[in-house]
Amino acid sequence: MNQSIKNDVISNKIKRTTITSKTCYKENNKMHSIKIKRIYEAPTANDGYRILVDRLWPRGISKEHAKIDEWIKEIAPSTELRKWFNHQPELFPEFSKKYKSELQQQKAALQHILDIAKKQSVCLLYGAKDEHYNQAVVLKSILDSLEQLLSLRTEKYG
Repeated sequence: MNQSIKNDVISNKIKRTTITSKTCYKENNKMHSIKIKRIYEAPTANDGYRILVDRLWPRGISKEHAKIDEWIKEIAPSTELRKWFNHQPELFPEFSKKYKSELQQQKAALQHILDIAKKQSVCLLYGAKDEHYNQAVVLKSILDSLEQLLSLRTEKYG
C-alpha cells in the first residue's frame, strides 16, 4: 500500500487529499473544525483528535475513559494564573488577557494544534465546570484567529 500523500485539485475551490486509503475534502484549503468539550462528556466519533489542554489531570476520570490522543500541559494557563482566576466569571476578561499573553510563549504548541487541524477535526478538552469561562474558550479563540490569518496569507500570497 502506498504510504504517500497525494493532493489533487478537483475544482478551483475543493482540494482532495488522499492518505493511504482515506480521503478527506477541504474547501478552500481551510482547516477542519476546532471545538471544545468538557472531558467529562462521553467521547464521540465526531470529536476527532482529542487534546487535553489542562495542566492538571481532571479529577475522577481515568485515562482509559478520557480517550485522549494527546495531553499538552504546557499550553494550559500557568499555575499562578489558574489559581488567581479560580473560575470566577467576573475575572474572565482579565484572565483572557493574561492567558493570551502567556500563549505568546507557546507558539510551537499552537502551531502543533493547527497542523493537526489541517488533517482532521480537533477537540480541545478541559475539566472546568463552567463551559463559558475557561481556558479552552480563550485557546479556541486564539486558534481560530491564527487560522484566519493563515488563511488570509494563503489567499494573498498563494
